[in-house]
Amino acid sequence: MLTQAPRGTKDVLPTESYRWQYLEDRMRKAAALAGFREVRTPVFEHTELFLRGVGDTTDIVQKEMYTFKDKGDRSITLKPEGTAGAVRCFLESNLYAEALPCKMYYLNAPIFRYENPQSGRLREHHQFGLECFGAKEATADAELILLAFHLLQDLGIQNLSVRINSIGCPKCRPVYHQALKEFLAGRVDSLCETCRERFDRNPLRVLDCKEKKCRELTKDAPSMLDMLCDECRDHFNRLQACLDSAGIPYRVDSRIVRGLDYYTKTVFELITSTPDGELTVCGGGRYDNLVAQVGGPEIPAVGFGMGLERVLMLLDADGIRIPEPPRYHIFITYMGDHADAAFRLVQELRQQGVRADMDHCGRSLKAQFKYANKTGVKWNGVIGDDEAAAGTVKLRNMENGEEQTVTMADVANLVVSD
Repeated sequence: MLTQAPRGTKDVLPTESYRWQYLEDRMRKAAALAGFREVRTPVFEHTELFLRGVGDTTDIVQKEMYTFKDKGDRSITLKPEGTAGAVRCFLESNLYAEALPCKMYYLNAPIFRYENPQSGRLREHHQFGLECFGAKEATADAELILLAFHLLQDLGIQNLSVRINSIGCPKCRPVYHQALKEFLAGRVDSLCETCRERFDRNPLRVLDCKEKKCRELTKDAPSMLDMLCDECRDHFNRLQACLDSAGIPYRVDSRIVRGLDYYTKTVFELITSTPDGELTVCGGGRYDNLVAQVGGPEIPAVGFGMGLERVLMLLDADGIRIPEPPRYHIFITYMGDHADAAFRLVQELRQQGVRADMDHCGRSLKAQFKYANKTGVKWNGVIGDDEAAAGTVKLRNMENGEEQTVTMADVANLVVSD
């Protein structure tokens, strides 16, 4: 057990971390273009934050949270999602007193959920999330949807589409809940166990069930869209107008409700088609009441979360190769007692921005060449007696075998400009 990662977690090896760095760089640039700045919140929070924010009727709170008592007998939970922590940070740091909207993003943020591990879904996964506080207009919702869509599209992910819905607000949603419960009342016994549990606590989530039997039983369920108040209906219409003007493929899907209690009005998902069916790549929505629920003022907000592991999985499935940067520009090998000269040269090259290394294992010259070749380096520099005396290096092009002797001062320019 000591040498095996816990179930549902995965190492990112040195041979693949460049893929994560590439993706993170693209995400940072996309966020910066829209004025979002990075926030970094703790890996764990007080459990009460998620009970109040995420909602005690959700599967996350009821079944999936990693919760424990610390040495001070305080209930602590590893973050099961990113928004609640961002809200807590927004309030604790009085960011609401600054000019709004406040736009923040988090990246490579670890998220923990105790659920059955499967492809693209781990017990520890990492998210790219955007949160926009203080913007009430539908343009803010559309901005996030477009940012996520264009980011994924630019990465090369195929068959993308957007699904949107409105789940109303505290003013109009209770009426819909009552209508939905009346519709489900005669079908409760035929629903799956999870949906039977949801019937009293959160009937809206029944519409989100993936069980074929439940989807069939609820296909004629009343739609929240038919019961929106004027404010929610106007907001949803303006969102569609924004998306229409942007020309991206979307459709209204009244079954999208998302799995967190804090959502109001807009909810959305970005979907891609795979050989195994449709897969959600990104999900989010508006949460206009969450800041107040956590103890702050009435401030509207909207955001989304996107799993890095899932994006990388889709890139692989679409055959999109992320370019691997060279590990080294040059590897310095040496003969005899010239390790010190090799060491000095390596340090000088690194100060000039050259990726350089040397043997640290006491290998023979032949073994040094063999190791250098395994790293995939293009240039190999040799320091022997003659080179050390003359202050030169014998450079070998590992791709074509050509050799030349240059001064140590000229090495950096040659290998980088090549």
